[in-house]
Amino acid sequence: MAGVAIVAAAMAVAAVFSAVAGAGIGANWGTMASHPLRPNIVVKLLKDNGIKKVKLFDSDSWTVSSLSGSKIETIIGIPNDQLKKFAESYDDAKDWVKENVTTHMFEGGVDIRYVSVGNEAFLTAYNGSFVNVTFPAMVNIQKALDAAGHGQKIKVITALNADVYESNSNQPSDGQFRPDILNVMKDIVRFLDRNKAPFMVNIYPFLSLYQNPNFPLDYAFFNGGGRGPDDKGKTYTNVFDANYDTLIWSLRKVGISDMKIIVGEVGWPTDANKFANVKLAKRFYDGLFKKLASDEGTPMRPKEKFEVYLFGLLDEDMKSVLPGFFERHWGIFRYDGKPKFPMDLSGKGNDKMLVEAKGVQYLERKWCILKENVKELNEVASQVDYACGHSDCTSLVYGSSCNNLDRRGNMSYAFNMYFQMQDQSVEACVFGGSAQIVTKNASVGSCLFPIQIVSAGERLKTMAAAMAGLVLSLFALGL
Repeated sequence: MAGVAIVAAAMAVAAVFSAVAGAGIGANWGTMASHPLRPNIVVKLLKDNGIKKVKLFDSDSWTVSSLSGSKIETIIGIPNDQLKKFAESYDDAKDWVKENVTTHMFEGGVDIRYVSVGNEAFLTAYNGSFVNVTFPAMVNIQKALDAAGHGQKIKVITALNADVYESNSNQPSDGQFRPDILNVMKDIVRFLDRNKAPFMVNIYPFLSLYQNPNFPLDYAFFNGGGRGPDDKGKTYTNVFDANYDTLIWSLRKVGISDMKIIVGEVGWPTDANKFANVKLAKRFYDGLFKKLASDEGTPMRPKEKFEVYLFGLLDEDMKSVLPGFFERHWGIFRYDGKPKFPMDLSGKGNDKMLVEAKGVQYLERKWCILKENVKELNEVASQVDYACGHSDCTSLVYGSSCNNLDRRGNMSYAFNMYFQMQDQSVEACVFGGSAQIVTKNASVGSCLFPIQIVSAGERLKTMAAAMAGLVLSLFALGL
């Protein structure tokens, strides 16, 4: 019995260490999916995997309320399209705080730590649309938080892409904020400093590799195989460190040397590009978690304890693909909450599959595929274009998980994706008579033909239909 007690004690100590080692890891919970998991299922998924921090992109009441009592540190967001309103109206800012913050601030409520005002609002692709409204919106929201009595605990931040700073020489010490936004960045940084709030930045080594055909592959990872610039006696072996230190130098040049930095998004996609696959994603995450556990920091801050939010938690099949088809495949979990590959968030290398989502309900085991007797495939091409235009065919592009299908397989995949996203409606598997519904799994090798889940919205529709049926039955019985 003594031996059993010793083993149990050792396991308890290991569990505590693991929790501490992963304490700086959070996750981005995006909801741009045709069939999102119910919020209570996602919260349980976070807790089951020891993820104690979460970042949201809006303040949807159902989603935020689901975090009540979870003790998960929460960042809520204000989308870019609302910035102008809050920049121009303090009253609107007060109303937003009352409805989206105060309502959750009770004993056992939601542990809100930050409000992210805007998301990557200074991307060059936005052509300056949000440059003049982001900072005023931040000021008004923080003022409203202070007035409501939340200002000591909840700080306003803004999630910024790493393109807000640059280095013409690629050396971190040459880092500076972009000239076109320098003045507003000074205002924001000084505002954050006054309020003892962190600078939140999104860093994507994958995008460095994706956007530059000459970018050295190993430099995107953390295992020491890369070789970057030697800068003032400091050597860089990965682009994450170099990017992080470029920000530190940029902050120094506007007079701030000790500001806390939060990495708001960091991750690696698993499909829809030749570099977006499970093998490289695992390599990236293994290195990232090991780095976080080691407390190595960066050359400029060698003892830095990072706080990072993985991007993302779940695949999202409704995300815009303008940045790249991989945008719908950033999740460490699939759309249905199943883990994609083994990992160890503690960074100790004890890889195992994460705990999958519990309570997920699927639609019937049915697939929609191209009929075998269809021979004139060119005549079906327009139907395939329609199916892909109204669903998600990103797994078919070059370098993807379903890239090896033949033409008939591509058509079946497209038909099935549309069929599933339309809740397996019989009318969604017609395609001019070229498609049929089957009950045999249509997946081919490693190419998954998914069955969609019963989402939150679909479940509500089902319950409503059931209630309507009950009312009709009672009416028929004269009750």
